[in-house]
Amino acid sequence: MSERDVEKEYTNEEFVEKLRRLADSIENGENFRISIAGEAIYVPDRAKFTIEHEREDGAHEVEFQIKWEDN
Repeated sequence: MSERDVEKEYTNEEFVEKLRRLADSIENGENFRISIAGEAIYVPDRAKFTIEHEREDGAHEVEFQIKWEDN
């Protein structure tokens, strides 16, 4: 699989819908499917979740990260 680094901006409504579906999947111990910039991504239930905060030159960034290894 080729490398990819994409950042996609969503409306508030789209972002909330994706977060709700993700939360439901986590609670139910299920895999999660999300489409990002036209590519379907399948997140396994074994994924690890982190929250990161960055601050630089008066700008802030909070990232909700989901990480896993291919098996």
